[in-house]
Amino acid sequence: MIKKMKFQVYKDEAGKLRFRLIAKNGEIIASSEAYESKAAALKGIRAVKRCGKAKVEDTTKAETK
Repeated sequence: MIKKMKFQVYKDEAGKLRFRLIAKNGEIIASSEAYESKAAALKGIRAVKRCGKAKVEDTTKAETK
C-alpha cells in the first residue's frame, strides 16, 4: 500500500478544530490556526490546496561572516 500525504482535522486541547498536513512518512509538516467549526477548518484546507504554487517569501536576514 502506497502512503500519500493527507490532511487531518482534529480537536485541540481547548476543544477547537484544527487541521494538520501529514507527510507520507507520518510526520506533521504543517498545522493550522484554531477554527470554531468543522466547515471553517475544511474551508482552510481548501485554501491551502489552492495555494500549491504560492511563492516563498524569506523574511530572515542573510547570515554574514
